Amino acid sequence: MSLTQAIALNEETGWLRDTFSKWYENSVNRKKTIFDALDQFTKVGSHFDFPVGFDFIYQISENYHFVPSNEELYWTELELFDRNLVKDFIRRLLSKIDNSPQLPKYDFAFFDCPPSFSLLSYSVLSYSDLVIIPINPDFFASKGLNLLLKSIKLRIEPFPVPRIGVLMNKARPTTSPRRKYSIETERYWDDAQRIAEIVSKKEGIKVKCFEAFIPERQSIKREIQQGMPPEFHSHFNQLLKEVEEFINEPS
Repeated sequence: MSLTQAIALNEETGWLRDTFSKWYENSVNRKKTIFDALDQFTKVGSHFDFPVGFDFIYQISENYHFVPSNEELYWTELELFDRNLVKDFIRRLLSKIDNSPQLPKYDFAFFDCPPSFSLLSYSVLSYSDLVIIPINPDFFASKGLNLLLKSIKLRIEPFPVPRIGVLMNKARPTTSPRRKYSIETERYWDDAQRIAEIVSKKEGIKVKCFEAFIPERQSIKREIQQGMPPEFHSHFNQLLKEVEEFINEPS
């Protein structure tokens, strides 16, 4: 929900942008939200007859579309959904999107998951090619990586664990031409790399720490809403290159 609000909120007014607000209201009234799709999918004995089109997928721009979250998803953990049934939800939903004559063919599908596991996270992880874990340069993020990496394998077994990429987010700048980022950020990144290597060998999972990083910038959300800052292009292009190379590596 935080990502949906970050994309759709007008920072000046604190309200959803008019075009998205009207679209979203219509989506809710017609029961065309991600929660409605999950609700129908998990009904015992019912056929997953949930047509997908641009009343379900919002067009931010020509090449960038997204399915917004909604607050009802918060309560899914309190419902007695069948874990084995929910695991196929994302696979079936993506299949509908891929085969819909109303929609274009997408190159990538990104899912924004919380750091804690949920039924939807389980469904996403069971079908993903790659999990990207961004960590901030602080003590709790680097130490929490150890638990998160181990938990991914534990949570989605017996399904195969997808490849995992770790990314430094909010990397603090440096004035030294010999460093990519500050000494503090570098210390936590070294920590993360060491943890990733140990867990990868011990648990038998494929983990890679990307060289690309996202620098710290207070106004990045506002600027992304207005268009990607030019100095960020190189960081994201490098990340995309590393991601593609990692996905295409032999198993």
